[in-house]
Amino acid sequence: MSAQEFAQKHKLLECIHCGICTGSCPVARKAALNIRKYMREVSVGGKLTIHPQDELWSCTTCATCGIRCPKEILPYDFLIDIRGLAVEQGRIATTLRDALESIFKNGNPWGRVRSKRSDWARDLNIKHVSQGVEFLYFVGCTPAYDPRIQDVTRSLVQLFEKTGVSFGTLGDEENCCGNEVYGMGEKGLFEFLVEENMKLFNKHEVKQVVTSCPHSYHSFKNKYGQTKFEIFHHTQLLADLIDEDRLRFSKRLDKTVVYHDPCFIGKQNNIYDEPRKVIEGIPGTKLVEFERSRERSLCCEGGGGRMWIDISGDRLAEARVKDAAEAGAEILVAACPFCVLTFEDAVKTAGLEGKLQILDVAELVSQAI
Repeated sequence: MSAQEFAQKHKLLECIHCGICTGSCPVARKAALNIRKYMREVSVGGKLTIHPQDELWSCTTCATCGIRCPKEILPYDFLIDIRGLAVEQGRIATTLRDALESIFKNGNPWGRVRSKRSDWARDLNIKHVSQGVEFLYFVGCTPAYDPRIQDVTRSLVQLFEKTGVSFGTLGDEENCCGNEVYGMGEKGLFEFLVEENMKLFNKHEVKQVVTSCPHSYHSFKNKYGQTKFEIFHHTQLLADLIDEDRLRFSKRLDKTVVYHDPCFIGKQNNIYDEPRKVIEGIPGTKLVEFERSRERSLCCEGGGGRMWIDISGDRLAEARVKDAAEAGAEILVAACPFCVLTFEDAVKTAGLEGKLQILDVAELVSQAI
């Protein structure tokens, strides 16, 4: 694609150079990420330049720049296409390359074999989706393989069983959803994953999907095109179960909790009320808010392939856990596997171990049923 085609595709000539995209970017200052500079190079200078690693890969694809742009340009999507050039030319970090290769070979970015994907459920009696269930529980790569996030996965299964949700999984057939593949610019691999996953979903006549991963939710809802299934984030389903009087709480927690809005269900999909409804329904729980919450929520810095590349500078997750402590929270609740992992690391580096606990919404709820 030429520089002119890039400019036309991303509406770069409509940019009024107001600076809102760079000014609102959570990582702009730490990595000299100046999206306007890149856009100007293409639209005015006619150059397609692959910039230094810290600049090109610092973007988390949180979408703040696109949401706030007065001309409705999507600067982060432009940056994803520049990443695509870097991928094509092999000019990417080995950790990113290894993650992409593992997704192609094993269906996950963590270098784990496909036959281990459902090991988290080895001692659980979980049906396969082909056994006539209502929901496909799409587990996702990180919830399936990461030992810490497996606790979230098992908590959610417990809640499904307690509330009588008819669900099944794909077992070892499950594949990567491809959301981070798209964010890393490897759109060819992403399209391959879409095709393979849709074949699998159609094969098993999937009508409803629930996932605990906002990245999978966003990918299925907004990147897969026309689909025959309805997609739910687990916080939406839990809120529905409360409305239906199927999710009941029998224990008090008596904790002060702050909720972090993940970018991929918050900014990008406007899911704000359901997680709060679930948390506030727990007896004894006091919900406080971050100063930067809802559409102003600060990114955890885990999206856009950032889980597989180290960028120098201060960590947004560390700022977030410090803000949680200042808000008086005992528990920082998230609804995304990447957020849980980045916040748990940040608690250690910020010296907040023993003072601030990190939990997913499903884990918090499981403590109160």
